[in-house]
Amino acid sequence: MGLFDALFRSSEILGIAEETLEFAIESSDASHPNEYMGFLRGTEADRLGLDSDGLVITDILVVPGTESNSVSATVKTSQIPNDVKALGSVHSHPNGVISPSAADLETFGRGSVHIIIGAPYRRSDWQAFDSRGQPTQLNVVDVDLPETEDFFDFTQADIDDELRR
Repeated sequence: MGLFDALFRSSEILGIAEETLEFAIESSDASHPNEYMGFLRGTEADRLGLDSDGLVITDILVVPGTESNSVSATVKTSQIPNDVKALGSVHSHPNGVISPSAADLETFGRGSVHIIIGAPYRRSDWQAFDSRGQPTQLNVVDVDLPETEDFFDFTQADIDDELRR
């Protein structure tokens, strides 16, 4: 299994968080006329207060060094953190065509869900696809996203203590 394949995990995906979808649409619009690209990451449904097994897409990882133009986005796999586990991908099509290109299909085998967002980036201008490039249903789930402030909840004293070890 290669590094790129190791990024992806399989589990039932229950949907995408409303806030996450809004973020992807807004980011696609902000990147226009260039493509936007990111990896989809999930949170266990029970951690979001849902009485279900599976994952909800809650995060989008944009890899540093991603290069994009009006017809493509290229990820530098050497910049992807080793601990990243992605469920699939999201990217935009500035030309407004919401269907996978031949290049998209080559990458869709990695991960189980892939989202394309097309210009003009309205709430209705997106579609999810499976790993074969077939349209698939992806529910939009209204959940509170996990708090991220805990990641940055440390002081200079904490850093100094860690450096002394």
